[in-house]
Amino acid sequence: MTDSRFISLDFHEYPPEEMQRRAADFRAEMQRRRSVRDFADRPVPRIIIEDCLRTAGSAPSGANMQPWHFVAVAEPSVKKKIRDAAEEEEREFYANRAPDEWLDALAPLGTDASKPFLETAPCLIAIFAQRYGLDPDGARTKHYYIQESVGIATGLLIAALHRAGLATLTHTPSPMNFLNEILDRPENERPFLLLVVGYPTPDAQVPDIQRKPLDAIVTFV
Repeated sequence: MTDSRFISLDFHEYPPEEMQRRAADFRAEMQRRRSVRDFADRPVPRIIIEDCLRTAGSAPSGANMQPWHFVAVAEPSVKKKIRDAAEEEEREFYANRAPDEWLDALAPLGTDASKPFLETAPCLIAIFAQRYGLDPDGARTKHYYIQESVGIATGLLIAALHRAGLATLTHTPSPMNFLNEILDRPENERPFLLLVVGYPTPDAQVPDIQRKPLDAIVTFV
């Protein structure tokens, strides 16, 4: 007897040689991905952002509660409000909150409290984690593995945007509660991350950093 709650898995299996090629191609593409801070103001077609957000929404989540909400911001006046609020928090961070060890770690990356990309980039995606859900009657529903679920969805979103040909920057001013107010999000949602999205400027540069080798990040048992 078939359980009507389940459907057949849509799974594509490939020969080992094809699997290796696909894995290597994706690795090479993702290794080109870098965090960018020099964004052009060229607009991005909304349909591209929509498709990448659909990819993010396909992420696995605890009990399939999908505890995330994404706000895509293209309106210049809203981006300015976000920049002003973020820079206020960043100035406090660099001047008073960050310990010297943290500032020393950031120094090679050349970051500071100025965040012009929050206005220049054509799209900001504010990612919210839902601490709990609300049913149609307004009653609370419990969410599970919230941080893990939203983190996975965010990773898929970054990969999808890179795959589409866009640059990104993960931005996490602390605290980020101003995003709830500016974007009119409810109290059950907590800002998780602000993703800056767009095209890099032709002369964009990134820090000369190296990734850890496989044997430094993986153990096979």
